[in-house]
Formats: sequence, C-alpha cells, structure tokens
Amino acid sequence: MPAFKGRRWAYGAFAWLIFFVVSHVILVFFPGDDPTGDGPWDMRAYVIFNVVLISMSAIGAAVVLATVRPLARHLPRWLLLTPLLSGSVLLVIRGVPGMIENLLMVTGVRRGGFVGVADISTKELWTGVAINTYFFAGAVLLAGATVSYVRQSAECASRGSSDLPR
Repeated sequence: MPAFKGRRWAYGAFAWLIFFVVSHVILVFFPGDDPTGDGPWDMRAYVIFNVVLISMSAIGAAVVLATVRPLARHLPRWLLLTPLLSGSVLLVIRGVPGMIENLLMVTGVRRGGFVGVADISTKELWTGVAINTYFFAGAVLLAGATVSYVRQSAECASRGSSDLPR
C-alpha cells in the first residue's frame, strides 16, 4: 500500500483534531492566571478566538471522518476537499516553522525561538518544543489525510464510481 493511501491518515488527523477541540474547550473554561498574555486584548477576545478555533477544528474533524465513511461518499468532492486543503495549509504554516524553531531552540542557536527572549527557562524551552512538535504532527497527519483523499477520490473518478476503496 502506498504511503499516502488508507484510512490511518484520516483517523490520525481525526484524533489530533478531537484532542485540539477538547484542549481548547478546557482552556475556555479554565483559562489559567493570564490567558491574554498581557496583550492588548481582553478576556472576551480570548474566548472568541478559542471558539473560532474549536469550531474550525470540529468541522475539520467531521470532514476528515467523512472522507472514510460510507455515508459521505456521495458528497461532492469539492465539499470535502476545500476544508481539507484549507486546514492542511493552516497547519503547515503553523507546524513547519514551529519545527524549525524547535531545531533553533534545541541546538542553542536561538534558545527563545524566532521571537522569544534568549534567556528562557528549561521548562519554557521544552514546553515550546512540545507545542511546536504537536502542531507539526497535526500538519503531517492532516496533509497525509488530504493527499490520501485526493488519490482515492481521483481513483474513483477514473473508474466512474462514487465509492471510495476500502
């Protein structure tokens, strides 16, 4: 089986997106000491931002799951492909620079990353590495699910069938 074919990419991306939704729901209800990070925004902006992220991720989870479910096989290809491509682009934009930042931080080239201060604590260093790795994993999973769906739906179109291979 080729590298980007099969349901595992979709189920992996689905699990990643559900974890993202749950973690941000928890952040809305238990925001911690200073969720706004001393920025120019207030708590309302913090909640709105998280609700938008939760909504996008929940829709993404439904779309990713739809790519491997029989009931969704009759949906137009563009209806699933548009959010898959959009989500993949967003996660790649967040995940790839994050992984580059990991390399900069771990090697000591720039301990605070791209925009951080150079004298961060060890806890802050490894927290940043973990978060960046998490987003990179999400980018890989969603891009893999998108490529898998594109290939499978193209095979179905060439066969003249609307059923995706099992």
